[in-house]
Amino acid sequence: MRAWSASWPASTSSAPSSRPTGFARPTTPARADRLVRPAWADIDLAAVEHNVGALRDLVGASRLCAVVKADGYGHGAVPVARAALAGGADLLAVALVSEGAELRAAGIGGPVLVLSQASRHELDDLVARDLEATVYTHSGVRDLAVAVRGKRSPGPQNVHLKVDTGMHRVGAQPAEVVDLARAVVDAPGLRLASVFTHCAVADEPESPFTDLQLDRYEDVLAELARAGIAVPVRHAANTAGAVAHPRSRYDLVRCGIGIYGLAPSPALSGKVDLRPAMALKARISHVKRVAGGEGLSYGLRYRTTGDRTIATVPLGYADGVRRSLSSAGGEILIRGRRFPLAGTVTMDQLLVDCGDEEVEVGDEAVLIGTQGDHQITADDWAQRLGTISYEVVCGVSPRVPRCYQEADR
Repeated sequence: MRAWSASWPASTSSAPSSRPTGFARPTTPARADRLVRPAWADIDLAAVEHNVGALRDLVGASRLCAVVKADGYGHGAVPVARAALAGGADLLAVALVSEGAELRAAGIGGPVLVLSQASRHELDDLVARDLEATVYTHSGVRDLAVAVRGKRSPGPQNVHLKVDTGMHRVGAQPAEVVDLARAVVDAPGLRLASVFTHCAVADEPESPFTDLQLDRYEDVLAELARAGIAVPVRHAANTAGAVAHPRSRYDLVRCGIGIYGLAPSPALSGKVDLRPAMALKARISHVKRVAGGEGLSYGLRYRTTGDRTIATVPLGYADGVRRSLSSAGGEILIRGRRFPLAGTVTMDQLLVDCGDEEVEVGDEAVLIGTQGDHQITADDWAQRLGTISYEVVCGVSPRVPRCYQEADR
């Protein structure tokens, strides 16, 4: 049997909480039918383990970093981190120091890389929690060197130097890298752990720009070698790079979207055996019969073409169901059939046109996931909404309880 448990995000901040003192966070395991509200996200941790294993098999000797930023892409950072490590991930990565602190507070050890340069006021926390730092400015190196002077844990502070090879988001300019690397090497208490870059269009396998970025990156590595600076680890690949550009795998790959079972782009769908880890579900909360010609929801933009059964589902845009999904042709699965969303998605609820189907309060409604012979994916939402699956899963809000399915042991 696989075990299920409900999880509510916990704050790791040391600042006073604004949560009412009478609030009690549930601590006992709960199945979906016992959750506080009849809406939830199923998170299949066995799928996460499988996906990490599939990606590890793909990249061969390269190590794998599981990216669990943004609360594990909406799946829950702590449970996903544990599943990724169980599946064979060598280290973890986050975007923020506070995200790394959450992992440490949950008892997760091992290397945790913060992917962007932390601000000065965050560095004491980064060092105290033994997180690995990214730098790309001289001020960043100086501030980190000051912060590590009071470091209590043994060994130097690992530092990862990021180089901008063409995405122009963050990273040192290639001409600056040798001086920055030397500053890290010369600073007491710091250790140059890696030099890395990030690919802008690896999910477009036909684009020549990825090879151009890798050429620039390798030029930087050659300059470092000529300067006598050793680079212990080289990494450039995100999930798309790992899948579509074997050259980019180097010593380490950083996999984010792939560990959650989603392809980085339609062009890479099916290239690796990935299993989606998130399903978004609810139970019908109200059913009514509506006469033909009636308008539904805000704006009355959806008109029934005849007498219809209309079901209310307790999920809305405050939960991550985009307001425009209904006008974009969004569907929902009920009793193993597809039905259209009817009218504007509201903050807390949405309507479904069930035609003459006999549906009842309490029936399961699947917005993302499988029911019967049908499946709706985050990619389906993304295609309708003109976005990417990353935004869809990250957008499932914290007020939707996560129900975790553990792997068989």
